[in-house]
Amino acid sequence: MPHSIPLITTISTALGLALALGFLAVRLRLPALVGYLLAGVIIGPFTPGFVADSHIAGELAEIGVMLLMFGVGLHFSLRDLLEVRKIALPGAVLQIAVATALGAAVATAWGWSVGGALVFGLALSVASTVVLLRALEARGLLESVNGRIAVGWLIVEDLAMVLVLVLLPGLAGWLGGNSGGAGNIWASLGITLLKVSAFIAFMLLVGRRVFPLLLWHVARTNSRELFTLCVVAAAVGIAYAAAKLFGVSFALGAFFAGMVLRESEFSHRAAEESLPLREAFAVLFFVSVGMLFDPTVLVRQPLQVLAVIGIIMFGKSIAAAALVLAFRYPLNTAFVVSASLAQIGEFSFILAGLGVSLGLLPAEGQSLILAGALISIAVNPLIFTLVRPLQAWVQSRPSVAQLLQRSGDPLAELPMSTEEKFLSGQVVLVGYGRVGRRLAACLSEHGIPFVVAEQNREVVERLRKKGIAAVSGNAADPAVLIQAHIARAAMLVIAIPDTFNVRQMISTARSLNPQIEAVVRTHNEEEAGLLEKESAGAIFLGVDELAKGMGGHVLARFGKKAPAAGTG
Repeated sequence: MPHSIPLITTISTALGLALALGFLAVRLRLPALVGYLLAGVIIGPFTPGFVADSHIAGELAEIGVMLLMFGVGLHFSLRDLLEVRKIALPGAVLQIAVATALGAAVATAWGWSVGGALVFGLALSVASTVVLLRALEARGLLESVNGRIAVGWLIVEDLAMVLVLVLLPGLAGWLGGNSGGAGNIWASLGITLLKVSAFIAFMLLVGRRVFPLLLWHVARTNSRELFTLCVVAAAVGIAYAAAKLFGVSFALGAFFAGMVLRESEFSHRAAEESLPLREAFAVLFFVSVGMLFDPTVLVRQPLQVLAVIGIIMFGKSIAAAALVLAFRYPLNTAFVVSASLAQIGEFSFILAGLGVSLGLLPAEGQSLILAGALISIAVNPLIFTLVRPLQAWVQSRPSVAQLLQRSGDPLAELPMSTEEKFLSGQVVLVGYGRVGRRLAACLSEHGIPFVVAEQNREVVERLRKKGIAAVSGNAADPAVLIQAHIARAAMLVIAIPDTFNVRQMISTARSLNPQIEAVVRTHNEEEAGLLEKESAGAIFLGVDELAKGMGGHVLARFGKKAPAAGTG
């Protein structure tokens, strides 16, 4: 057996320690990501004891970056982004500008160069997609309007950072880095953009046809290992070829590999079967990032660390909340989006590493960014738990709520021309998503009047153009249900999977209309049981209704009668 096995030593130590500390972090109700970063700190060169091979860890991190960005591209949905584009696009761009300006101003005050200050500010401006998705999923908010807005916001941030990663090497010389003189900036940028454009054109014209077709042929072999191998080989191979042939980053190549494979009908299978490998290398990426962190910065530069945390957790979050409210969205949307953005992650690490390699960002800047990431990710679950108490506190103070909430919003009230239609007996339909649209179509078909209560302002605008009565806002807010004339309604139908606000909606509706009948949709079995015990109304559990529908079809085939739908 050979005495020197640095690759195996690095991988085994990194994964083993990441497992132990990740498990401990989860037990402490922290994101596992905190444990992975701490594992890197422990085996890094800045702490005593065993030190992993930084060169090997760096190469493993590159694979981790490829697979991370491949996953982002694989889940990138232009349709989801377009649904919330009116708030996500301008909101994310303005929030990035505000956070970058704050970070750059602080770095300039510390005496850093223009390039270092710019990279530092950009690194603090973008939140972690991994942390956000897991936080929303854990709270049942991923499919909610607020969740879609937050995800759309992060998609715009990710796309902006991909653009930054492409342009930064060409701008490095002009910004004071080590990539050539400032005189050739336009030529350098022109060449960079030409190469990137050629790569994008190749992927859109050739890649989106060839690679999904290749995946289809491999899937026909019915070999699971060949299918997984094809997905991973495409991710890493396209990223490598993009870097060698077109001179673009591994990150951009992998991102477009995911985007073109999304065009395949097997994209969901590709995402599912490549997930274990993607997550394993993502862990190695976060461990390698932790190895770059010098924990003594917490003692040597405590004020700088506090400034970084202030920008991440308060500066950009307050800016995001203000922007959401400026776009006349409800208070709870502003709180959820601001809580979602109160952390930084993978793109910040990639950008910091690139900044250091280009001679723009000083090493202490990378340590400060890592310190901010560690602390903000660890504290982020606590920030999410404060959303509801903070919202309740604001709403209990009318003067504060009136100051923060939208004022004179035409979408918050029913037009006078439609109010007279809803004197009594209408249905108040909460949510106009996939389930809500079908319910609305059913009600319209049978001539049953209804009012839609929806948080997405763009949806409300479209409904009103079609002549459908709709009000904008969170139905947990009494003012929204009052505008929907809940006091004279026959039924309250909650068609959104909102496990947090459903009780408040039902309570408010019954306080205004004790005779109202509630119908609730949920995907959570425990939640369904609790709602049944509380006599919340007719509870429809997603998996139960799917099973009943399929069972009814099977029973009908054998001449049997299907069971009645719904419980409660």
